[in-house]
Amino acid sequence: MADKIALLLTIIGAINWGLIGIFQFDLVAYIFGGQAALLSRVIYTLVGAAGLWCISLLFRDREPVKD
Repeated sequence: MADKIALLLTIIGAINWGLIGIFQFDLVAYIFGGQAALLSRVIYTLVGAAGLWCISLLFRDREPVKD
């Protein structure tokens, strides 16, 4: 479950960075009241932590799929 939550937050972060890169529009800041707003900072922190968590996904052994 933690992997799915981390992946979802990482995807949200990637979409936000894509919007910043293409349109110079920070959706998180827009929704939560600016980059310095407490809720924005919480979201940025959660996305950053999720990205760090997702690094571990690269190094995990995968179990074979059982039919």
